[in-house]
Amino acid sequence: MTASKPRIALIGECMIELQERADGSLQQSFGGDTLNAAVYLARALGDKGSVDYVTALGDDSFSDAMCQGWAVEGIGLGMVQRLPGRLPGLYCIQTDAAGERRFLYWRNEAAVRECFTTPAAAPILAALPGYDVLYFSGITLAVIGEQGRRKLIETLIEARRRGAQVVFDNNYRARLWPSIEAARAAYRSVLPYVELALLTVDDEQALYGHADSEAVFAAYAQLGTPEVVLKRGAEACLICCDGRSYDVPAQRVERVVDTTAAGDSFSAAYLASRLLGGSPAEAAEAGHLLASRVIQVPGALIPR
Repeated sequence: MTASKPRIALIGECMIELQERADGSLQQSFGGDTLNAAVYLARALGDKGSVDYVTALGDDSFSDAMCQGWAVEGIGLGMVQRLPGRLPGLYCIQTDAAGERRFLYWRNEAAVRECFTTPAAAPILAALPGYDVLYFSGITLAVIGEQGRRKLIETLIEARRRGAQVVFDNNYRARLWPSIEAARAAYRSVLPYVELALLTVDDEQALYGHADSEAVFAAYAQLGTPEVVLKRGAEACLICCDGRSYDVPAQRVERVVDTTAAGDSFSAAYLASRLLGGSPAEAAEAGHLLASRVIQVPGALIPR
């Protein structure tokens, strides 16, 4: 897909994660969709690529711990802003007996909302088009706000002009948007620049009301998106790439503990495989394999 040792920048939000245990106690860690993907991508690529995370944090001890953890994972910190007096967002995961999760969020004042609007953001925005791959999600679009989205679009246009690959994970969360119309408008503003769309079928149906997978692929064909991956949980993922279709079965597991980051880990492994020369089918197999491991462990990030 790109250079022999690609530079990838993932844009988004990392939050304080509280995992509720069966006895009511809370286990604290960190997570967020693009951050989860960044960690798993860095692990998958190793020294065959470099991964930077683009976000804004506070100057508190939780933000310090986040950065320390990312450095251990090999994620570059040069694109992380530290805003005095601000804090990262927080969320709590509650899971049912089947491993399905419910999220409770505290994020309205999170530092990431100013990620692209501070004076310190100017050199970051200027540097982003120099990467080989830019990766962001529907949650990224929501949390950076309208002004941040305008800055992002300008960046995507320049990045594509320079030959960068743009990767988008749809991750639609209705609670983050004032209306479904606002979300649709934001998605439409960036999708023309996307070359690899990593979609979850439930999110596509919730956002656009697509009747089935064929309707999803038809919509992205009209946009001209060259590579579309449709994640469908425990079912086979479907791929359309350069006019060819693929149907790749998921990995079965006996017991699902927590589905948090299942889609993020799939996306990371898929992208890593494609960057290393794997075919779409091989990339999907890698995605399913990693996701099958992630859902058997509590929390977003499994031990290395």
